[in-house]
Amino acid sequence: MTYLIQGAKDDFEVVIGLEIHAQITSNAKLFSGASTEFGAEPNTQVSLVDAAMPGMLPTINAECIRQGVRTGVAIGAAINKFSVFDRKNYFYADLPQGYQISQFKHPIVGEGIVTVDLGDGKTKDIGVERIHLEQDAGKSMHDQHPQYTYVDLNRSGVALMEIVSKPDMASPEEAGAYVTKLRTILRYIGACDGNMEQGSMRADVNVSVRRAGEPLGTRCEIKNVNSVRFVRQAIEVEARRQVDIIEEGGTIDQETRLFDPNKGETRSMRSKEEAHDYRYFPDPDLLPVEFDDAFIEDARASLPELPDAKKARLMDALGLNDYTAGVLVAEKEQAEFFEMLLDETVTFAKKDASAVASKAANWLTGDLFGALNKAGKTIAETPVSAKQGAELLALIEDGTISGRIAKDVFEVMFETGKNAGVIVEEKGLKQVSDTGAIEAIIDEIIAANQGQVEQYRAGKTKLMGFFVGQVMKATQGKANPGVVNQLLKPKLDG
Repeated sequence: MTYLIQGAKDDFEVVIGLEIHAQITSNAKLFSGASTEFGAEPNTQVSLVDAAMPGMLPTINAECIRQGVRTGVAIGAAINKFSVFDRKNYFYADLPQGYQISQFKHPIVGEGIVTVDLGDGKTKDIGVERIHLEQDAGKSMHDQHPQYTYVDLNRSGVALMEIVSKPDMASPEEAGAYVTKLRTILRYIGACDGNMEQGSMRADVNVSVRRAGEPLGTRCEIKNVNSVRFVRQAIEVEARRQVDIIEEGGTIDQETRLFDPNKGETRSMRSKEEAHDYRYFPDPDLLPVEFDDAFIEDARASLPELPDAKKARLMDALGLNDYTAGVLVAEKEQAEFFEMLLDETVTFAKKDASAVASKAANWLTGDLFGALNKAGKTIAETPVSAKQGAELLALIEDGTISGRIAKDVFEVMFETGKNAGVIVEEKGLKQVSDTGAIEAIIDEIIAANQGQVEQYRAGKTKLMGFFVGQVMKATQGKANPGVVNQLLKPKLDG
């Protein structure tokens, strides 16, 4: 489906590319042993290398190289066994060296593919141009003093992967899906925690527009967008801004812009530099990075089952539908919770995984996720463990409690942390399956509702639901619905 730019007189296409900056999971920085822990007091995690003191030489952190290779392998990208660190020269107050150590002509990872999910089973392949490693700059703090800007160098030298997409995205939704999928992959493999609010993952968004069939337009880059929602909003706002300029006869200036989510606008930051403006050259203090096939294979062997493979397995082996499987694998923690829940349910209920998988998935994505969202908790903070959830599901499966009673039991479990079996015993909630007792109640209800019985026998068979409801009400929801239906229908049919 073509993305329509709101307010445009003509049909315009938007062309989008993303540069994702992902902080590599490592205890030390890319070229020094200083800590990378988030939230420390300003300038308490700064080595002499990070501060660019004279004579200090960088030393490559091998773990950062390994994580970069693992990420490349995870997206099926070409891995370059020879790569070079360059100096990218520019001058900011929070860049103590006066240059950034990055990669340019010889990145560690080449072209790859990220397959994004667009809903209703639709997918699209987004090309990745390259992944290169670089060090982060420090942070300028403008709100600490009315006259001065302070500088915090804690982030200076932190290892980043810059994941550069091809301009393959054609709508805010596709861009949002790309960021979401890439974040999921990075979190699965442990290469980045994906915390966009803390700045460990952020996006530079390149946007251009063109009338259908025309050559590519001039692009503008929106810097440091820190949420998926803001990525989508920034694209909408910037595309509309560019269309307005073009339709009024103006031209787009290539520049770097910032997105203000409060005002819903982008504003100019600086004219966009080209690569030659940075005067790249190989860093003379660092040798080229070289490794062999064994290093790549070790990285490959360290990867877990990736989200697409896990989703396919859940659908093929367990019969889950595309939507449910997609929800389950969207976050590594909830996928792991589901696997534990399913294993425990199989043990408790003594049934095959395929027989209980849908019920386990529906309980997790419905009851538990709903309660967690309402309580503002994550799956890692759930008061109901996978084993406790499995016990609850098994009690439904073996007929001890009904599905309706199970919802009441779950509420108590979530509030108290008690096991389902304990709550059922304490509150006397066991399902009534005694045919004699249920039959007696049915007889009473039929006797008390002869008018409805006659209507049912006259053809209004939907009244079956009324009678079932009356039985469940009389038994406080404890009657086994299967037994109720089995006994009720012959009596109504007369």
